Amino acid sequence: MKARAATPVGTVTRGTTNPNRLRRMDRWIATTHGAELRRSDAPVAVDLGYGAAPWTAVELLQRLRTAAPRTRVVGVEIDPARVAAAKPYEREGLEFRHGGFEIPLPKRPSLIRAANVLRQYEEAEVAEVWARLCTRLAPAGADSRGGLLVEGTCDEIGRRHVWVALGPEGPRTVTFATRLGSLDRPSDLAERLPKALIHRNVPGEPVHAFLRDFDRAWAAAAPYASYGARQRWLRAVRDLTADWPVTDGASRWRQGEVTVRWEALAPRS
Repeated sequence: MKARAATPVGTVTRGTTNPNRLRRMDRWIATTHGAELRRSDAPVAVDLGYGAAPWTAVELLQRLRTAAPRTRVVGVEIDPARVAAAKPYEREGLEFRHGGFEIPLPKRPSLIRAANVLRQYEEAEVAEVWARLCTRLAPAGADSRGGLLVEGTCDEIGRRHVWVALGPEGPRTVTFATRLGSLDRPSDLAERLPKALIHRNVPGEPVHAFLRDFDRAWAAAAPYASYGARQRWLRAVRDLTADWPVTDGASRWRQGEVTVRWEALAPRS
């Protein structure tokens, strides 16, 4: 008798997606995690919960292969109808599977990207989901930090995005990314905080203090606006580094990004 497939873990998302929506996250992954992908003989990346259309998985393959040409991408969706609809888009290096947080692959992936997946979950559920996904990542080794889980939220056309990067050991960093021309002030990104942080943007919580300080640095950098929004952002982030553990440098800041250690923004409770 044929064994019954395990029931996927998780719930069906709204499935809303648009082409090019996750470009900021993808480019950051290709830059910061590309070396880890290249170290693997056969790196596998998972686009978890890609939604009603497979565009994000197709684009992830294209962008990761600029950094690591051997990378394969597997789109994983809990809705079997979405998997069936995506099958015609399969090609060399790209496939689609039915599944959820259990990540139904025989090999632990080098990357799991979960964008706009946990938005509908309760905050109390996030830690368990993170822990489950981290156990599915490729383990760390003598010359490797292991796989990477990138979980976050963005707006419908990808202008504003905030994500948490986690390794097998747990959360590492939080990245804020934006199209600078669309930004009035850095705290506009608060509406795109991932589920672990969005309800913590209140006085007394670190993420609230960070966004408050970022707004103050942005205001102080107003004279640089005459040279463009990018120069104002660069100056504001540089000032921010005096009090916050920013982990990246000007080459990323110029892209409208800033990455901070998770411990500095983690919820107090």
